[in-house]
Amino acid sequence: MCLSRFGMLALHGYYDGQKIQTLEAIQAKKNQKVIITVLDEFIEGMPIRKEHSARGLLSEYADIELWKKEKTAWEKAVVQKSISLRNR
Repeated sequence: MCLSRFGMLALHGYYDGQKIQTLEAIQAKKNQKVIITVLDEFIEGMPIRKEHSARGLLSEYADIELWKKEKTAWEKAVVQKSISLRNR
């Protein structure tokens, strides 16, 4: 839940015994002040924090053979373009 009012943002989270974990991504800047309110409520089990990255989402579709080709693709394209411009 995000409440944006008077320049404030509210996030859900929990204390894992060592540090506070947010359940949503936090959009805060370094050294930005925060207010932490501890509720007299508890969560069942450990919630799974959803973190998304393109690398993680697409890793199952990775093709190692294409990675090898991509390493030299730019150089090959520049050479081919240079040759085609000379042959005009």
